[in-house]
Amino acid sequence: MAEKYKILIADDFELLREDITELINDQEDMEVVGTAASGKEIVELAEELEYDLILMDIEMETVDAGIIATEKIRLLNPEAGVIFLTAHETKDVIVTAMGAGALDYLVKGCDDEELLYHIRCARKGNPVMSTKIHETVMQEYARLQKSERSLLFFINNIAKLTSTEREMIKLLLQGYKVHEIAETRCVETSTVKTQIKGLLRKFGCSRTKEIIQMIQELNIEHLF
Repeated sequence: MAEKYKILIADDFELLREDITELINDQEDMEVVGTAASGKEIVELAEELEYDLILMDIEMETVDAGIIATEKIRLLNPEAGVIFLTAHETKDVIVTAMGAGALDYLVKGCDDEELLYHIRCARKGNPVMSTKIHETVMQEYARLQKSERSLLFFINNIAKLTSTEREMIKLLLQGYKVHEIAETRCVETSTVKTQIKGLLRKFGCSRTKEIIQMIQELNIEHLF
């Protein structure tokens, strides 16, 4: 008979820990080897016991105890497998949790068979995520890719700016209007408009607001 899949459970709700433990121990291919009621306890258990997978709640003694515990556990054991089993379903929590290196993310209240299916998929090395969780993670991945491309694009173009263009962007970031820039630089308004057209061409934008928005989103105001 194949060796049973060893599972740790971390959840501050005792009844839920007991229910999941009973469910898992009723299976022929898996068993619960330890349970914890806090992030601190699960980190200690992970150091003491042999296990294959941790079912980890997120909010225990603190709102992010499970995420912090996962980071600590994976720092000591990069191969540690974690499935988050939590009541939280917001984008920020999902992205932060998966960023800690978890294999999967399940929302509490799912069917027993779904939980067991996700555990068995993790055991086979093919963890699955629900459609919503997968879409959330992929959207964040796409956003980061876009931000990285945008940052490289801006850095490359910033290097090509003249001192005058840098000064204009600095004034635009401070909220100056075209006529105010002209007054500050002691030039004609038409001159400023011509220079702004050059800026827009360099950055591939149609309005100065787009340049300012991108600079703010990329958090690179300090470059000006």
